[in-house]
Amino acid sequence: MTGYFAYSTAGHDKGRIYLIIKEESDYVWLADGEVRKLSNPKRKNKKHIQIIKKYGQETDYSVITDEKVKYVIKKLYCNE
Repeated sequence: MTGYFAYSTAGHDKGRIYLIIKEESDYVWLADGEVRKLSNPKRKNKKHIQIIKKYGQETDYSVITDEKVKYVIKKLYCNE
């Protein structure tokens, strides 16, 4: 699941879009570049997210910045 975009289906952040940056057995670590930075990702149960699509660029997550994640989320998923 690492590298996919997902949106939250439960909790106070319901409907928010994130990039999955790490995966454990029952949990994923999520970042959106705005509220949840890459340096402080949100841990969320896999049951409470819905996968949207794969992030189609770099797979080396040390190169990705908060600004890039925020830009891609806004460009692809916000109707502004």
